[in-house]
Amino acid sequence: MRICSFLPSATEIVYALGLGDDLYAVSHECDYPPAAKSKPMVVRSVLENRDFSSSDIHKLVERRFSEGKGIYEIDIDVLLNAEPDLILTQELCEQ
Repeated sequence: MRICSFLPSATEIVYALGLGDDLYAVSHECDYPPAAKSKPMVVRSVLENRDFSSSDIHKLVERRFSEGKGIYEIDIDVLLNAEPDLILTQELCEQ
């Protein structure tokens, strides 16, 4: 089975079940167990690696939501290369 995890908690569960070798890609927040950090990142925050003020973050998030976008982006190339049989995710709350 080929698994992509969009959630840190799901990544931990995958490893706890002994399925770490089946995990092909993870979220930018997946850092436990340490082996998860060696997997390709399939989900990234649009705020990642940027030096924004609180006001800038608020404006960016507000703009993206008004455009029908979230604050996370899926790397389609990584997802396609992973060829997952299973994607572990959840619905995010509005604002």
